[in-house]
Amino acid sequence: MHIAIIGASGFIGSGLLKEALSRGHQVKALVGRPERLAPHPQMSAVKADVMDTSKLSAELAGQEAVLSAFSGHAQEDVYGYYMKGIRSIIAATKSAGVPRILVVGGAGSLEVAPGVQLLDTPEFPDQWKGTAEGAREALALLRKDPALDWTMLSPAAFISPGERTGTFRLGGDRLLSDANGKSAISVEDFAVAMIDELETPKHRRARFTVAY
Repeated sequence: MHIAIIGASGFIGSGLLKEALSRGHQVKALVGRPERLAPHPQMSAVKADVMDTSKLSAELAGQEAVLSAFSGHAQEDVYGYYMKGIRSIIAATKSAGVPRILVVGGAGSLEVAPGVQLLDTPEFPDQWKGTAEGAREALALLRKDPALDWTMLSPAAFISPGERTGTFRLGGDRLLSDANGKSAISVEDFAVAMIDELETPKHRRARFTVAY
């Protein structure tokens, strides 16, 4: 497939890029600093500003799917920056006529008890609240869109670089934990789950989650 990955040099985006390339996809990597990416015959690295909706739309034209690993971690106003960016990405995807968008979500909007989301528990770290609130609002935006073919994948509570095992569990809106109560997934296996969904859609217009 011909796909665009927004944020392909980032923490999760780099994992998505590696997995997509390993499966033979043709990737347009849309990043702030293309020089950070090593050349690859299946990849074109393009400098892009997600806030410029019209230019982003032009870069997305002709792609079969958009994968967004956009985040605002490095910004002072994380929530405001993320919301402006994700709205631009959604608008550009629609304007470019790309048939599908897959979005990296957050664990914060997953339920830990009926009606209680992880983000709203006292234990949720303050440093991640801006991004988590943005991802939760992005999910609400996607759910309200009447026509967009979207999917959001939320990771487990802890996501970090590790092994690509290909063995994990999928769920819906509830936080998944293992037998010891730990909720975790590697970046590599998160990427496997996302590219699996790209290739064989099972969660159209829905959010799902992945964990060990």
